[in-house]
Amino acid sequence: MGYFSVATSDADDLHAVEPHAAGVSSRLNWLRAGVLGANDGIVSAAGLVVGVAAATPELGPILTAGVAGLVAGAVSMALGEYVSVSTQRDTERVLLAKERRELEEAPEAELAELAAMYQAKGLRAETAQRVAEELTEYDAFAAHIDIELGIDPNELANPWQAAIASAISFTLGALLPLIAILLPPVSARIPVTFAAVLIALALTGTISARLGGARKSRAILRVVLGGAIAMVVTFAVGQFVGGIGY
Repeated sequence: MGYFSVATSDADDLHAVEPHAAGVSSRLNWLRAGVLGANDGIVSAAGLVVGVAAATPELGPILTAGVAGLVAGAVSMALGEYVSVSTQRDTERVLLAKERRELEEAPEAELAELAAMYQAKGLRAETAQRVAEELTEYDAFAAHIDIELGIDPNELANPWQAAIASAISFTLGALLPLIAILLPPVSARIPVTFAAVLIALALTGTISARLGGARKSRAILRVVLGGAIAMVVTFAVGQFVGGIGY
């Protein structure tokens, strides 16, 4: 009797925990996307303003290039995310509709398919058939989309939410190098921007490593080195262009 009461309690606990775990996973995915968007904004804007600053000491061109790059990048990120997530959402809706139609038109075939999938996962044929029958009786549609598609129809991605989040994260990231290059005196603009950008990239690398469970040193080195290379290249291009007559 004690075994069954414990088993029931555990099942209830798992039922209560799973939605929470799914919500945490979803929030972590959005946070990771935000960190990546901010990282993209930092590197893109830094490369742009450093390149222009290497060509001219005038604030006007630097500010214009920085703001234009920020706006263009934010819009590009938003549009890209909107198109990508919309395509994903449309595809998921088509798959869900197809699965629902198949269940209505050929329920027996779908039941056999469900049992076969559970058997392929390691259950004995009799157990797989019983599991398939019980799940079908409870909610056939939910059972099929879970094991076949891995889609939760109540948590389909929102393209507008993705677009706005990407635009905001890119903008916040791009603001840092823009501010860093505008505030110091002319002689310190590029060194200050380099330092600020590399520190910010080290921070985003640390956050992304923690979210992904990866080694911090490798993640930090990757983003810092990439950002440094981008700024060095655009600095060299700016000096070359400025040297032939900006």
